[in-house]
Amino acid sequence: MPATPNNSNAQANTPNMTDATMDAQKYKPDDPTISPPVLEMITVANEYCLFFEKAGNYKAEDIFSYYQKIAPLLYLKGALLPPVKVSDDAVAECFVTEEQWETVFRSLREQFKSLDVYYVLDHHNDTAEASLSENMADIYQDLKDFIMLYQKNVTPARESAIAHLRTLYQTRWGPALITSLQMVHHILYKDAIDPAVFDSDDEWLV
Repeated sequence: MPATPNNSNAQANTPNMTDATMDAQKYKPDDPTISPPVLEMITVANEYCLFFEKAGNYKAEDIFSYYQKIAPLLYLKGALLPPVKVSDDAVAECFVTEEQWETVFRSLREQFKSLDVYYVLDHHNDTAEASLSENMADIYQDLKDFIMLYQKNVTPARESAIAHLRTLYQTRWGPALITSLQMVHHILYKDAIDPAVFDSDDEWLV
C-alpha cells in the first residue's frame, strides 16, 4: 500500500519522460544521475507504468504475457542502478495516492480472479500468502514515485529518486518481481508443467 504522498497534486498519468531525458544531456557527463543505466531504467519503468495504468483494458492473459517480458528487463535494470549519494534528503517525496494504487490493484485482481493468490516461502521458510495484483501494484507504485521525483530534473531530486528506488529494489519491488514472475510462468505454461495444479475453473486462461 502506498505511503501518503507529500504532493497532493500528483498527476494521475505517468509523465512523458522525453523532455527530462533530453534535458539531462545538459549536465556534466560524469553525473551518475544521468548515466545510461539510469536513463534506461526510466524508459523501462515508464513503459511498465503506462501499461498498468490501463490494465483494466486488457485480458488477464495479455497482462501475464506482458509481465513475463518486462519483469526480467526491470530486474536487470534495477541491478544496474548505480549507488548515488543523496545531498538533500528533504527532497524525497511520495506521489502515488492510495486511490491510484487501489485503481491499479482492483483492475488486476478483477482480471486475475482465482489465479491472483499464490504462496511463497518467507525468510523463515514458512509458507506465506502472496497476491499477483498486490505485487504488481506495489511495483507500479515504486516505479512511478521514482519517475515523478526524477522528472523534477534537479540534481538533489534525481539523487533521491535513484537512491530510494535502488533501496526498494533490494527490499521490495525486486523480490516481488521474481516471485510474481515465477507464478506467471506457471500460469502461462501450466499445460507443460502440470495441468492438475490448476482448477478447471481456470480454463478461461489460454
